[in-house]
Amino acid sequence: MITLENLRHRLATADAFPQLAILGVLAGLSTGLVMLMFRAIIELPLMALLPGHNSENFEGLAPLTRVCLVVGGAVLLGLWMQRLTPMRRSVGVVHVMERLNAHQGRMPLPNAIVQFVGGAAALLTGQSGGREGPAIHLGAAASSLLGQILELPNNSIRTLIACGTAAAIAGSFNTPLAGVIFAMEVVMMEYTIASFTPVILAAVTSTLLSQAVFGNHTAFVVPDDIRVHSLVEYPIFLLEGLLIGCVASAFLAAMERLSRLKIDTAWAGITISGITTGAICIVVPEVMGIGYDTVERALQGNIALGTLVAVLCGKVVVSAVTYALRVPVGIIGPTLVIGACTGAVLSAVGRLLAPEFASDTAIYVMLGMGAMMGAVLQAPLAALIAVVELTGTPNITLPAMLAIVVAVVTTNSLFRQRSVFLAALDARGLSYPADPVAQHLQRTGVVGVMDRSFVVSLERVTPDYATMALGREPRWIVVEGPQGPLYVIAASDLQHHLDHDQQERGGESIRLDEISSATMEVAPIDSRATMYEAWQVLKDSKVDALCVRRADASTVAITLGVLTREEVLRFARVNG
Repeated sequence: MITLENLRHRLATADAFPQLAILGVLAGLSTGLVMLMFRAIIELPLMALLPGHNSENFEGLAPLTRVCLVVGGAVLLGLWMQRLTPMRRSVGVVHVMERLNAHQGRMPLPNAIVQFVGGAAALLTGQSGGREGPAIHLGAAASSLLGQILELPNNSIRTLIACGTAAAIAGSFNTPLAGVIFAMEVVMMEYTIASFTPVILAAVTSTLLSQAVFGNHTAFVVPDDIRVHSLVEYPIFLLEGLLIGCVASAFLAAMERLSRLKIDTAWAGITISGITTGAICIVVPEVMGIGYDTVERALQGNIALGTLVAVLCGKVVVSAVTYALRVPVGIIGPTLVIGACTGAVLSAVGRLLAPEFASDTAIYVMLGMGAMMGAVLQAPLAALIAVVELTGTPNITLPAMLAIVVAVVTTNSLFRQRSVFLAALDARGLSYPADPVAQHLQRTGVVGVMDRSFVVSLERVTPDYATMALGREPRWIVVEGPQGPLYVIAASDLQHHLDHDQQERGGESIRLDEISSATMEVAPIDSRATMYEAWQVLKDSKVDALCVRRADASTVAITLGVLTREEVLRFARVNG
């Protein structure tokens, strides 16, 4: 019979494939349900209120209505966020990566509530941002909280974070493969077979749930039979990648400078963002909201060159201000819009200069989307898969690979820009990801490595009790006092004392710390901890061993096993 305790112990190992697969399905299901609620709370009101029942049609509103909506929404959102502590205001992808780095993926529920309410309010009032950032936070939180409720070991909660991230992107945009790659390339920054299995299942489960409600449709409709007309165009695709690398670098540099502004309150920052958006949307209403309707028009070639340039410039400014000043929205949506407009501008210029060589505008738009996303996130594979799944056009894979790689290299090598998320983490003083040895140690729980061959004893015992305890053939004697473990000795030391010294003393009681020359000081560690946490405790406390402890139903902590310094170091050397 498989019990929850057995499941926890099995998940503490690095190769619990069947158990992780079940967790992946559960994570996908819980995340999928959260995504359905989040999409519904945004799209249904907007479809009811915006002209043409189009949830993206902020352009159809009167100029004064647009300004009042976006500025008023920012003021109210800012006032609400101001009432929260700085810790509670931490949301989005950067928050997920921070919790993964410093808290073993244990996501707090209050921050998830703030993200749900704040993200929905921002998107409902037309702030310039995407829903993927909030979706990733909510998906990661839903999966992490599932693991916390079940009291699973921290190494499996880290895997659940990846499951929630993948399921959130897959369920929100009907892009299961892009969700998996994004979770591994951007958030986890590692590829392991053990992680891939549950993450894929989570993405599949969430996608099926989303398709059951919203249907199986791509996010963008692309004209039929688009293709690259000539190999002569590949130098132009390379040029597009170079151009978008420059745009992405300017975008990242603007966000970095804006994030350094000394703004005293959250209310002031969000209000400034709303006022900026409100001022620009008077002339360029397309900067409001996510902007996917603009991408659709660009794919169809229905936007004039002057409008494309205006949207491109306006979206860069507004999105940089919005994200840098901590409005709780995502950054990926705006990058797709900016890239699409840049690609459409290049296509329009190309048609004017050399119409006989120009492919369909949609080709350049899609390449622009992928290149901009890849450059800003420094995630070329995630961007490539995303643009293919969002548009349902696998025949652009080859030119997209070229444009994306050139854009990423231009941004990284030529302009020395880091990923938008890593730059934000660096500003908070966090190094991400952890070094390779730490990553290996984080994949395994202490329960999977600890030595279960031990007996618990009082500090002073009778010879009869000692003989009975040694009859179990333990390796360690854990000596406990009223407050918990005091120290650990090798069982062989007690056996030696019984065989020799005790014959001279007769039936006197034995004080265990007096019979061993190698008494090891101990520190407790929670049974949910990873081997990395064990290594950190040993390094910080200077003790010789750890007692793996778990609180039972009566909140009384019990010892499950012993983990010595030598065993931790040996595990790190062998597995790192």
